[in-house]
Amino acid sequence: MITPGSRLRQIGWAVVLAACIGLFLALSFRVHAVRSEVLLAERQIIALERETLMLETEFQTRASQRQLAEWNTVEFGYQAPRPDQYLMSERQLASLSVPLGPSAPAPVRFAQADSGADENGASATRLALVDAPMVSPVSGRTIERVTAQTSEDSSFAEAFGEILTEAAIAGAEQARNLDASALNTSAGDGRNYLSSEAAE
Repeated sequence: MITPGSRLRQIGWAVVLAACIGLFLALSFRVHAVRSEVLLAERQIIALERETLMLETEFQTRASQRQLAEWNTVEFGYQAPRPDQYLMSERQLASLSVPLGPSAPAPVRFAQADSGADENGASATRLALVDAPMVSPVSGRTIERVTAQTSEDSSFAEAFGEILTEAAIAGAEQARNLDASALNTSAGDGRNYLSSEAAE
């Protein structure tokens, strides 16, 4: 037979045990919540450190860009390319070359064209090309063959130097002619401008 005192003691122990279990569960939930907050704070700290590093890198880059811009302004003087400096095609690039003289030959397109002729015709064409006089592609003037003027014992370097000298003289003459024609053109434009003002 169970006495009322032992019954009360069992109920008391059950209440104490339930309270301990409840406190343990509440404490474990609180620990998990605090741990989640700590992990979230650590992630925020890592994100802030990365953002700080990115901002420091950006500040250093902008400072170096400013220093480079100051150096460029003071010493180098480089400028960004303008839109009109870009070329759209090979024709625009070719238009920047030196213009050919009025009697200059057409530019060579191919080293040798296969015309389908027989061997005799091909050999005759080669002989005609060998015997043809050398013509400057810039001025169109005939360059005398230096090999016929020099003696047999002269070196190739001397002959080549004389060819270059003749080509340089021809180029200088053409440059003078171009300058004179440009001056005449600009003077003519000035006269036309003055005459148009006088007419007004």
